[in-house]
Amino acid sequence: MAPRAMAAATLLVVAAAAMTATTVLGVHDYGDALHKSILFFEGQRSGRLPPDQRVRWRQDSALHDGAAAGVDLTGGYYDAGDNVKFGFPMAFTATLMSWGLIDFGRSFGAHEAEARKAVRWATDYLMKATATPGTVYVQVGDAFRDHACWERPEDMDTPRTVYKVDRDHPGSDVAAETAAALAAASIVFRDADPAYSRRLLDRAVKVFEFADRYRGPYSSSLHAAVCPCYCDYDGYQDELLWGAAWLHKASRRREYRDYIKRNEVALGASDAINEFGWDNKHAGINVLISKEVLMGKDEFFNSFRVNADNFICTLLPGISGHGPQIQYSPGGLLFKVGNSNMQHVTSLSFLLLAYSNYLSHAGAHAPCGGGATPAQLRRVAKRQVDYILGDNPLRMSYMVGYGERFPRRIHHRASSLPSVAAHPQRIGCKAGAAYYASPAPNPNLLVGAVVGGPSNTTDNFPDARAVFQQSEPTTYINAPLLGLLAYFSAHPNPAQWGDD
Repeated sequence: MAPRAMAAATLLVVAAAAMTATTVLGVHDYGDALHKSILFFEGQRSGRLPPDQRVRWRQDSALHDGAAAGVDLTGGYYDAGDNVKFGFPMAFTATLMSWGLIDFGRSFGAHEAEARKAVRWATDYLMKATATPGTVYVQVGDAFRDHACWERPEDMDTPRTVYKVDRDHPGSDVAAETAAALAAASIVFRDADPAYSRRLLDRAVKVFEFADRYRGPYSSSLHAAVCPCYCDYDGYQDELLWGAAWLHKASRRREYRDYIKRNEVALGASDAINEFGWDNKHAGINVLISKEVLMGKDEFFNSFRVNADNFICTLLPGISGHGPQIQYSPGGLLFKVGNSNMQHVTSLSFLLLAYSNYLSHAGAHAPCGGGATPAQLRRVAKRQVDYILGDNPLRMSYMVGYGERFPRRIHHRASSLPSVAAHPQRIGCKAGAAYYASPAPNPNLLVGAVVGGPSNTTDNFPDARAVFQQSEPTTYINAPLLGLLAYFSAHPNPAQWGDD
């Protein structure tokens, strides 16, 4: 058997073995799942809700955010099941939603406009957070005080402390990620709202300049506030490359191209090759920049394609010679040690899909084993999406509101407490504890929320509010899923992909 055929056979055997762990593989409505994934973001909104708000059990909240510091920081998203606005993961969320729209916009179909709205809810806030030159407001809310309470965002009375980075208290990581988000969104709105697009890009340039000039991790400047929730454990260097990559893509200015190449080694472009998420951008940098090479636009960046190939090969089960290999559960779920495993599943699967399309357009393959085709990469990504939607040993969807069986006791304050309409009286900080401890299902369905999911290699899931590592949804789990669901809604049949 030829090497490439052997590689293909290996991938098929591994995929088939994973599928035997489930009883029946479903036929999924990816368009419905996409709609619900976008709807989830409406449930995470902070600030004054618009008239077209569809998640009706939510109401206005945090209407005075920023007032203590003399700025307007209303709006934006709560990151997960709490009531704090963390700028670092919010910016990453906006970047990944935008990337999905940039690469797969046509596949969004009727859902493209609502996906853009979801991006704009984040970027409008990020524009407020960067309105003061030389300053980025990076968090609203005292995480420790907030986490000591179980209360609705509409009721919260914990301190809405404002945290910022500036020249004397640098935060290159969060500032550069914010620049990336604004630059990526500028591409999304280039045709739909050219004036807004220009404002986003102009601000991205200024914020990146600030991030690069005043270097340092925000985890040092604001350690007591941002750690351990969103410490930047991997340093700020990757965010500087990431921000420059998005500014290059959005502006096509040579200065960013030169910056990337000049800083490739110093900022560690090849580090941690099978990591990608709100904290570590290395794999995303290499996949994003490698498109330039694969499209024949810039051989200058060929080393990034080599890095991207190496990363991709670590994700393909059964392909030897590239490591460290990612783990898969018996049921076929991509698995990394730590909390909220689905954040890795969706982010890494998105990179697999994006890279498969870049390879396909270039008529190329990934050099894994004897060579992995774009369709093989895409199948691995699709398998992860299908696992989330119910093709798993428990035959359970990990998206709330999708399928017949899904998590009912998610770790989420607003979802688990009675809505204001159902219970107009205030529910205080400690009064919510009874709802937290209750074995009853959450009264409000946070439709589209994808929870952390199985956190070990046994494919088990407790559906327990207290096990936040598995039952809490986050915006950065859903963000990369939008592009995946859009693509598979438009291209559900692997037999028609045509690039094996």
